[in-house]
Amino acid sequence: MKWDSLEDEPCSLARTVAVIGDRWTLLVLRECFLRVRRFDDFEASLGITRHVLADRLKKLVRFGVLRKIPYQEAPRRDEYILTQRGLDLYPIVMSIVQWGNVHMVDSRGRPMLHEHKTCKKMFDPVMVCSECGEPLTAKAVHVHPGPGARQSSPVHAKAQERAKRD
Repeated sequence: MKWDSLEDEPCSLARTVAVIGDRWTLLVLRECFLRVRRFDDFEASLGITRHVLADRLKKLVRFGVLRKIPYQEAPRRDEYILTQRGLDLYPIVMSIVQWGNVHMVDSRGRPMLHEHKTCKKMFDPVMVCSECGEPLTAKAVHVHPGPGARQSSPVHAKAQERAKRD
């Protein structure tokens, strides 16, 4: 598997990593969810070089995660707005935040708290089964090859073996 061809792999994780799998892209997404939209604001908030930021924004636009909307004509300046595809990354970002809240905080505690607008309570994100609502853990899930799996893949064969055993 080559880094520059991950988006062509028959694996949803590999394809997702092709889009968001580097530190700067994840931090750009964090800023998007904190409602940062303008290039200069991303640059100031992240301390990222202009060429790296431009590259990451361009990639997110290419993959349909962000869309550019002009807010000034002379000179042209754009805002970067999350698309639905981008908004659908929120659970992934929140899962990473939650892992950091559990495993990477220092003695001062969490750097950010999240409040649910509906109930006004601070919360921890949890992943639940879409069918029964039970919380999901790695040990509570079986994996089966899907219709998009490559039949000759070692991952496919291992998944089939595990499914037969379990």
